Amino acid sequence: MQLDRFLDNLVSTVAEVPGVEAIALGGSRARGTASEASDYDVGLYYSVAHELNTERLSDVVKRLVDEADAIEVTPIGGWGPWIVGGAWLSIQGRKVDLLYRNVEAVAQVIKDCRAGNISMHYQPGHPHGFCSAIWMGEIALCRPLHDPHGTIAKLKASALPYPQSLAEALVRRFQWEILFSIENAALAVSRGEQTHVAGCVYRALACAAQMLFALNRRYLINEKGALPEAAGFPLSIPALMPRVAEIWRFIGEQKFEAALTILRRLEQDLKSLST
Repeated sequence: MQLDRFLDNLVSTVAEVPGVEAIALGGSRARGTASEASDYDVGLYYSVAHELNTERLSDVVKRLVDEADAIEVTPIGGWGPWIVGGAWLSIQGRKVDLLYRNVEAVAQVIKDCRAGNISMHYQPGHPHGFCSAIWMGEIALCRPLHDPHGTIAKLKASALPYPQSLAEALVRRFQWEILFSIENAALAVSRGEQTHVAGCVYRALACAAQMLFALNRRYLINEKGALPEAAGFPLSIPALMPRVAEIWRFIGEQKFEAALTILRRLEQDLKSLST
């Protein structure tokens, strides 16, 4: 009940901002996997016809935050084309992240994903990159908090159930990159380039997570925690996390060949799942 009052107060305040068409709770809070320390990811959906008034948003959230002088509300596009913009807030000691999303752009991404068209983009905060399918996953997994025109409900109807075409597109996009990243890491081993080897290993494992989510028809909306979650899927790799831990231990000890040997076996196990 206390949590509901917290969200109700946040939603009723933000909903009065011109341009806010819908509000949704995302992340672990929406999926029911949050811990007490988890933040609140709150999506603010706006349309091209009625663009979000970010100056007004800044004014109203100052009534809620713990320190009004400490907040910064970005303009649209302030965090790039895929995170878009928003604000990092502290409200009653709770961390709240506001994130902008354009309704028409999200609808187009969902349409593209259903047609088997996905894309990857450089984005700070996403070491492997921002996959366009994240927007579709956000809609599928979110909890609507304010949806007077049924905007989120309509988008959800096109995002659920998980489409076979999207799974095939993700496997097609990421499967080849696993071995490619391993081979690139191997080239750097002779030069002792630990940073480059580690970067290639991370990319291989991130691609493996994408594949496991796709094979299990689950939306991957954040790289953080993706592999541990994938380890518990019906279709997964035996002893996935102990093997991943061993890879990183060998990387830290500069035993690169041993790390890549384990990674190659993971790649083969994953290939067996997808055939």
